[in-house]
Amino acid sequence: MQTITATDLARNTRKILDAVAGQGETILVERNHVTIARIVPPQPTMSASQALAGFQPLLTPQQAAGWLRDSRNAFDEKVVDPWA
Repeated sequence: MQTITATDLARNTRKILDAVAGQGETILVERNHVTIARIVPPQPTMSASQALAGFQPLLTPQQAAGWLRDSRNAFDEKVVDPWA
C-alpha cells in the first residue's frame, strides 16, 4: 500500500488514478503526516449472464432465461420511503 501526500495527489492525480485502476493498488493520502483518505479500486462486479454462468449445471437454459426475465420485470421503479 503506497502512501502519498495530498500535494502529490493534486500534482499527479492522473498517474495515481491509473495506478489504482490498472494495478488494483490502494493509495493512502496524508496531510501533515495524518492519513486523510484512502483511494481503493472498485469492488469487482458481474453481469446477470456472468452470475447465471455459475448456475449452469443447476438450471436449464429455459429456467435461466425465465430467471433473467423475471429479475428484470420484478424491479419497481417507485421510490419508497422506509420510514412511512
